[in-house]
Amino acid sequence: MNRPLPPSALLLGAAGLIPFLGLAAASALSFGWAPPALAAYGAAILAFLGAVHWGLALRAPESEAGAELPRLAFGVLPSLVAWVALLLPLRPGLALLAAALLLTAAVEARGAARGLVPASYMKLRWALSAGAAASLALGALVA
Repeated sequence: MNRPLPPSALLLGAAGLIPFLGLAAASALSFGWAPPALAAYGAAILAFLGAVHWGLALRAPESEAGAELPRLAFGVLPSLVAWVALLLPLRPGLALLAAALLLTAAVEARGAARGLVPASYMKLRWALSAGAAASLALGALVA
């Protein structure tokens, strides 16, 4: 579970930061539509990150059967947190999304230490999560 990521994953992952960075900049420039758009994009990405764990669980070898329920449960949790973040006022919602992205990566790092998440994915994940969380935090500060 430690094969290199395909170049397309790196390219598409980096491209996924563009809306975060652009919307954070637009938020800082006081475009009123930008913070809600940033929250919506952050929630969509957080939900997407949970789905990764369903994919890992469904493709897991028999030797990882004991991790199935925690993986599937963890796969649902980010989408629930994203939904709650969208129900909150904008500033705490953006802050929750930023924290949830980093917390999700931290939980995934524990899974990677057990061999349940590819190490190559974690390198990309931390880089993307840092950029996304910083963008969301900036949005929260200026919202």
